[in-house]
Amino acid sequence: MSGYLRFVYGELIEGVGFRAGFLDAAYCLRNDDLTEQTTYAELDRLVVWYKANLPIPEVFSRTSSKGAYHRNTKGLSWFKASAQEHIARAYEVMAILAEHDIAVDVLKSDRVGYIVYEDEWQVVAEPFADTPT
Repeated sequence: MSGYLRFVYGELIEGVGFRAGFLDAAYCLRNDDLTEQTTYAELDRLVVWYKANLPIPEVFSRTSSKGAYHRNTKGLSWFKASAQEHIARAYEVMAILAEHDIAVDVLKSDRVGYIVYEDEWQVVAEPFADTPT
C-alpha cells in the first residue's frame, strides 16, 4: 500500500491547475440550494466530523516571504495511509458524491513532494514533477 492517499475530483484549483480535493466537492454539493435535505444532512455530518478531527494546516507553501500567504500556493493535502478513520469517511463522502454524478479519484503515492506541513493524519506537500495531482 502507498504511504499517502489524496481524494480529488475534476475541478481545478485556481492558479495552480491541480485537481481540487474531495472536501471542496462536498462543500459545493452541501451548499447547493438544489441539494436534498437527506444529502445535506449526510454531508454536513461528515464535514462536521472532519472539522473536529482533522487540523487545518497552517502552511501550504515552502516560501516564507512577505505576503506569501496571499498567493496561490501549490501545497496539496494527502492523508497518511495510517489515517484509517479519516480515509473511511473519505470513502463515505466519495459514495455520496458519486450518487450525484461527481466522480472522485483516489491518488496513491509514496512521493508526494516537498512536505511543508505534517500532523498525525495528513501531510501538505508541494508536488514533485512526477507526483500524481
